[in-house]
Amino acid sequence: MSKLKYYTEEGLQKLKDELNNLQDVERPSISRQIAEARDKGDLSENAEYDAAKNAQGLLELRISKLQELIRNVRLIDESKIDTSKVLILSIVKLKNLANGAIMTYMLVPEKEANLKEKKISVNSPISKGLLGKSVGDIAEITIPAGKINFEIIEISR
Repeated sequence: MSKLKYYTEEGLQKLKDELNNLQDVERPSISRQIAEARDKGDLSENAEYDAAKNAQGLLELRISKLQELIRNVRLIDESKIDTSKVLILSIVKLKNLANGAIMTYMLVPEKEANLKEKKISVNSPISKGLLGKSVGDIAEITIPAGKINFEIIEISR
């Protein structure tokens, strides 16, 4: 199984920011907590010390996983995205043919999906139904509530 993960420049920057925060803020904070708990005496019955050491272990695990993820990230070259059809990183304007509602979504890698920002995972049912379609095409998409038909109005980047 490939460890490669595809991210946008923005998504990679968020990973790096999180890693820097864990290393530069969280790690020193936990070290201080351990030192304070150690200063309180007998470590064998010191719950604060045990909790701080457990938190340190979880933090180091998260740091390690983020470092590995960042090492295996492949950036998506946004300048080479074809806007004649729906692909990952396409911004797609859709019309719901059932109710006339118009919506716009950006198809992004799974880890960057955020519905509030109108970014949907390329692995979602809607994205899968849109991939490869062109402006004017009708995409019939099966969702848990049934089937919905969308007309693709515009594709951009």
